[in-house]
Amino acid sequence: MSELTVTAIRFGFLILLWVMVALIIGALRRDLGVNGPRRAGSAAPQAARGSSSRASAAPATPPAPARVRPTKLVVTEGPQAGTVVELADSPVLLGRAQESTLVLADDYASGRHARLFPQGSRWFIEDLGSTNGTFVGSEPLVRAIPVEPGTPLRIGKTVFELRN
Repeated sequence: MSELTVTAIRFGFLILLWVMVALIIGALRRDLGVNGPRRAGSAAPQAARGSSSRASAAPATPPAPARVRPTKLVVTEGPQAGTVVELADSPVLLGRAQESTLVLADDYASGRHARLFPQGSRWFIEDLGSTNGTFVGSEPLVRAIPVEPGTPLRIGKTVFELRN
């Protein structure tokens, strides 16, 4: 074989190697739910730009009724179905670690998986960098968001919700 052929084959294998690496990274990102820039944050600036002209034309809406803050966290599905945690004014740590407020017997939960915390009359949930993610309804959690009573929250095979 000529030297040119050997060099071309080497470059071909190098390109093939990088294509395989890119495919593996893409599959890992898809499996872990990492989809590049956060989509939830990218829509906000567009909504803010368009809302200024509409806000002046729209009539004022009546104030929302006072919210009653949920008092219980209830596990509805999974290995600990039926477990109830009474909520106070302190955050609730969810995970497999023994120092968690609700210790999850779920192989898909991280040691310090997620945190529920009160703010005003609402509870918010945030993922603490878990491996398998936290889901609100069927959507993966990308930032701390408020949780309404009755909304299913899922960590691995465990589903729970806030109740009054």
